[in-house]
Amino acid sequence: MVLERINGPEDLKGLTKEERDTLAREMRENLIQRASLHMGHVGPDLGFVEATIALHTVFDAPNDHLIFDVSHQTYPHKMLTGRREAYMDPEHYDDVGPYTDPKESPYDLYSIGHTSTSVDLAIGMAKARDILGGKEHVVGIIGDGSLSGGMALEGLNVAGEMDSPLILVLNDNDQSIAENHGGMYKKLAELRETKGEAKDNIFRGMGLEYLYEGNGNDVESLVRIFEKAKSFKRPVLVHIFTRKGMGLPYAEEHKEEWHWHMPFYRETGKTREEWEFGEDLSDRTADFLLRKMKKDPSILVITAGVPGGMGFTAEKRREAGERFIDTGIAEQSGVTLACGAAKRGAKALFFTSATFLQRAYDQISHDAGINSLPITIVVNSASLFGMSDKTHLGLYLSSMANSIPNLFVLAPAFKEEYFAMLDYSMEQRERPMLILAPSDVVEDELPVEKDFGKPAFRTVKAGKDVAIFAPGSIYGEGKAAVELLQEKYGITATLIEPTILSHLDEECLQTLKKEHKLVVVLEDGILDGGLGEKIARYYGMDEMKVLCLGLNKEFYDEYDVTELLKEQKMDRESIAEAVVKGLQ
Repeated sequence: MVLERINGPEDLKGLTKEERDTLAREMRENLIQRASLHMGHVGPDLGFVEATIALHTVFDAPNDHLIFDVSHQTYPHKMLTGRREAYMDPEHYDDVGPYTDPKESPYDLYSIGHTSTSVDLAIGMAKARDILGGKEHVVGIIGDGSLSGGMALEGLNVAGEMDSPLILVLNDNDQSIAENHGGMYKKLAELRETKGEAKDNIFRGMGLEYLYEGNGNDVESLVRIFEKAKSFKRPVLVHIFTRKGMGLPYAEEHKEEWHWHMPFYRETGKTREEWEFGEDLSDRTADFLLRKMKKDPSILVITAGVPGGMGFTAEKRREAGERFIDTGIAEQSGVTLACGAAKRGAKALFFTSATFLQRAYDQISHDAGINSLPITIVVNSASLFGMSDKTHLGLYLSSMANSIPNLFVLAPAFKEEYFAMLDYSMEQRERPMLILAPSDVVEDELPVEKDFGKPAFRTVKAGKDVAIFAPGSIYGEGKAAVELLQEKYGITATLIEPTILSHLDEECLQTLKKEHKLVVVLEDGILDGGLGEKIARYYGMDEMKVLCLGLNKEFYDEYDVTELLKEQKMDRESIAEAVVKGLQ
């Protein structure tokens, strides 16, 4: 086996053509086997095997710098840089993270999980090389739809003015997570069809040199073109055409579904039973919005490259037709586009994952907030129960959003309450609203409200002495703590579901002062900037004690949520113990 002989990129240098082809087959087989047993990215890595072999054959990493965009296509890179056991031995599958990480290896330059950054990072490293007198090659790698991100285009514009060597590799597989969108991608198709000779060439138009290789899954062709790229004395973009999901029929045919996947049976591609979960709010959200579209022609739904996040499958996108827009990986454009639509009278909803929305902070504040434009923003995974990779955490979003004037940040705990908030937000015309979709499907425990136009903290269970505030996805832990307090300590606590995180229901807080001594606020995220701080400020000069339980302002990574709750004293037992102590 050739792969077993590769302990680092230096072991690639003397391989024959046949050995390199064998290595690619062995790498792809191990990637598929690992993916069938261990959740992770599938399509991006399978399509980039040969390119990775070629890059590490031609360049001398880590002396030469390889900078990956998103880095979800770097499993082959990790296999060739001393971490192959993590892709060959099930006992070592968890030894590595899903993205590049300098803590793992000197071959990983950055912790990267968001798109469109590699061009600017590469420019920065090349500029630093030049002023410090270095001679190394700098290679920025971008693909999977990331070119549509504003940063990537801004970076290309800057690179076009440079007069020193820089190599940018565009991994063009005619796909983002879903299909690509935008006029730029139509022109990329023309470049592919003409073998790079089409007249309209955005890269040359920006001042870059340009090379094209249509055999992006042939190691020898890639070695030749990368060697040619090394000869340029100014920035050159190498455009390669690859097959996303190559080697796994399901991943090649259903690219969107197989961008990332749960463990599956290789024979059928079916998800393993232990990884199948119950009801998912995303599918219901798409159906809810499609029903509204049929009744109301003014509704416009927008996303930025993640249509599946709210259940908009290819079939449902076709059903929505012209009233569904995918801006590509461009959250800023998505939010401001929604603002323009709202100004003209449309009922605009933008959705994405919480971790990606932070890129559009300025647009939410400046375009939506200042102008009081009634757009609806819906995010998933804005919770410590969401994604746990440090590059994809959404548990900071509510604190960030809380700082924006004129924005309501709503955190429903219950299923029908969530849909009622969606409906209200899309119909109201007063302000932008951000809805944090709950991570779990919880049946409603209160009558469903219809009006969310003013801050409201809802009492689920009345008690005395202590009130526990449990918003959104952390509601279940708060409810369990209330039950434990009753069963173990005989304390009847008040349970409150605060439907809003950005503003205070002062009437509720004032009422609590009559029969309560302690307020406990659970944060489904970090403490800084959270609801608890607002409540503590409100009671600042009063006798009411306020205990805020949440996460410290740190980057958490690959955590187990049960263990994290215990570590942060946010599990039901710790909450109950803190209440008993606080009432003494």
